[in-house]
Amino acid sequence: MRIALAPATAHRRGMGLLVSAVSVSNLADGIGKTAFPLLVASMTRDPLVIGALSAVAFLPWLLFSIATGVLLDKVDRRKALVIANIARAVVIGGLALLVAGGVAAVWVVFVAALLVGTAETVADSASNVLIPSVAGRERLDKANGQVQAAEVVGQAFLGPMAGSLTFAVFAAFPFLLNSVGFVVAAVLLAGIAGAHRPVRLPGPRQRTNPAGWLRASPLILRLMMIAAAMSLSSELAVNQLVLYVLDDLGLTESMFGVFAAASGLGGLVGAAIAPRLLNKVPRRTVLTAGIGVCGASFVGMGLIGHAAIGATLFGTFALAIVAVNVVIATARHVAVPDGLLGRVLGVWRTVVWGAIPVGALLGGVLTHLLGSPSATFLVSGVLLLGVCGLAVGALRRFGSELGHA
Repeated sequence: MRIALAPATAHRRGMGLLVSAVSVSNLADGIGKTAFPLLVASMTRDPLVIGALSAVAFLPWLLFSIATGVLLDKVDRRKALVIANIARAVVIGGLALLVAGGVAAVWVVFVAALLVGTAETVADSASNVLIPSVAGRERLDKANGQVQAAEVVGQAFLGPMAGSLTFAVFAAFPFLLNSVGFVVAAVLLAGIAGAHRPVRLPGPRQRTNPAGWLRASPLILRLMMIAAAMSLSSELAVNQLVLYVLDDLGLTESMFGVFAAASGLGGLVGAAIAPRLLNKVPRRTVLTAGIGVCGASFVGMGLIGHAAIGATLFGTFALAIVAVNVVIATARHVAVPDGLLGRVLGVWRTVVWGAIPVGALLGGVLTHLLGSPSATFLVSGVLLLGVCGLAVGALRRFGSELGHA
């Protein structure tokens, strides 16, 4: 005889499985995001190719974010997330076999990155919109905090270190781990009970049109433009990090992940202090100052060719970007109607994450023209300082809407 779980118990068990799955899949993501550029860098040191790899990986967000949002408003979100993880496991597993056999060409890596990125648009969006139905409305704060921590630890802390260290053992190793991680995540998600189909919104079409809603919300529209400018400006440098570490700083491939992990440590510190900071400092101040710190950190990385200082500055950039993201995400959650949040998120990611491949390509061109990744970090930092100035002006009359606490 099967005993039905009480709602609170079911929510706790489901959220435990979801957080575990998100933790494992983000660890796999972190491994992959380190292993992919290392693999290409082992084939060529051409900064244009390195930049193009990052652009290809993020291109699906520009192409499919809105379509993904529509899909997730029609299907069972848990099943979509399971299928997306299985798809990523198959693609990465195939790439691992080609790398192990010594037959993986650059174009093969690009195709794999494109396919994984396409599946990731479904996986990341589905895990985000799945939280309310799995956790229960009364546990959203705790659930979102757990998921945010899992993303930071996996993608920016443990993943990069595991990716670089295993790549140094043999090139196929991190891709094998990556594939297994997505399989484990799919198995965990399959254990979540119940159906998780979206509740359709009643009402006329104009009330469910995300573009129309954004046009009528100047604060959220301006925040989206600021976030897009930050994405483009910062990606100029971030996609060149592997060349910055290997060529300009002269570190080994195994140390690349350790260097990149500084962003994870900074992100964890940022996640820990941001809520306390926002209780004492106006959110608009935290937002604009955070953008300024991001710019100053990259300027420092461009000017100072020292590994320890560079890692510290990269961690400082991550700390500041987390604080900025907390302000923006909270403003978006408060302002956007719950039933429209998924579609607005689709438009947001099309614009904001769609700027990433543009920045990646421009970053490769800049490094090619300027002769070093350090120079690209310097340009990126100056542009971020410019975005800071624009944000100060654009948000001057929105202090009360952003809130103080």
